[in-house]
Amino acid sequence: MDLKEKLVSSFLAFENTIDVDSPVHDIRTEAIKTFETTGFPSKKDEAWKYTSLKSILKEDYSVFPKQQNALDYKEIQKYFIHDIDTYKIIFIDGKYSSHLSHVTHDGIDVCLMSSALNKPKYRPVIENYFNKIAPKESLTSLNTAFSNEGAYIHIPKNKLVEKPIQIIHFSTGNEAALMLQPRNLIVVDENSHVQIIERHQSLTENPVFTNSVTEIYGNKRAIVDYYKIQNDNKNASLIDNTYVDQKEQSHCLVHTFSFGGKITRNNLNFYQNGERIDSTMKGITIIGDKQHVDHNTLVHHIEPNCESHQDYKGIFSDNAIGVFNGKVVVNKEAQKTNAFQANNNILLSDKATINTKPQLEIFADDVKCSHGCTIGQLDDSALFYMKQRGIPEKEARALLMFAFSNNVLDSVKIPELKQRITKLIANKLGVNIGFDL
Repeated sequence: MDLKEKLVSSFLAFENTIDVDSPVHDIRTEAIKTFETTGFPSKKDEAWKYTSLKSILKEDYSVFPKQQNALDYKEIQKYFIHDIDTYKIIFIDGKYSSHLSHVTHDGIDVCLMSSALNKPKYRPVIENYFNKIAPKESLTSLNTAFSNEGAYIHIPKNKLVEKPIQIIHFSTGNEAALMLQPRNLIVVDENSHVQIIERHQSLTENPVFTNSVTEIYGNKRAIVDYYKIQNDNKNASLIDNTYVDQKEQSHCLVHTFSFGGKITRNNLNFYQNGERIDSTMKGITIIGDKQHVDHNTLVHHIEPNCESHQDYKGIFSDNAIGVFNGKVVVNKEAQKTNAFQANNNILLSDKATINTKPQLEIFADDVKCSHGCTIGQLDDSALFYMKQRGIPEKEARALLMFAFSNNVLDSVKIPELKQRITKLIANKLGVNIGFDL
């Protein structure tokens, strides 16, 4: 039995463990039918032309973990941003860990998707927002079919969330191979502001395949500041599907830092449903060995007087493969749009590969749109200049690569997180820089 057949047959068992009277029961049923029809994507699909899932799908994954390992905070402390006080939603092998988490219902809801799906008081939000922007695509539909656990965050109007929210998924190696399908719903109402940090972390060398879906709704004048840290083990693969719906005058930012994992695919889609919206998508990818990172982005400008900014940096060594497929769509009605898209890459090895495809589809005539990509190596002249001034070659190369990615780091608004990302970059480059950018 292949993985597709196993998942389809497992759906019946999954249905028996949950409430069939749930408000999303019919949505789940329709979603599994969609997945059964479409199956997993392949390189025959244009959007997946440069990314194959064959090496992931051959494993015999456990779909429902039999038990949850207990983890002590000291064992996993290094994966938290522990320099500051935060809310925490922690999952171990797909199960909620109450003793490691810090959730709240004090004026805001920072809690579990399972609670929101099963309790009547959350039903209005679920009915208005759940699965409204997630498209009927293969992997997203698969997640929808099995959606039960993940983060549920609802920030009512006129709220400034005083501390960031951390969402962390740990896998412990309890199973020989494990598949996880977290589902996050984040609704930020009018005039509210929230910062969120998300991480998927395997603590084992056993294969882990995570198929995650996050729906984010930024309502009128909302600010959503979202950070994804992807620095997993080399037997862990992640398909991250994130969909962002924005209303007028909202500002949503998503930063993606991809440093680890076997295969990572980031599907990041923004839909601008209002005027004077600002969307920001930035990322840094540093990978080596045979790692593979694929960024697939979309910004859909639907109404006039909006902006979007995409800036992705990639540094690839050894046999690493990078993919950037970014699309900006500007509707006929979306006049006065200002859209910027850039993908810049450095190849440190003759065997490293980058496939980049920035795209513009513009149907309006009064717009300011630009896109471009670069692929190159480190500047030999700059490297020679630094060596002449006593900087060892290894440190000089690292400093040049830090400078290359610095404009992405500049827009990180949580100082402690910026410091952590700087150290992760230094570790990836094999140096101790001794200062923070």
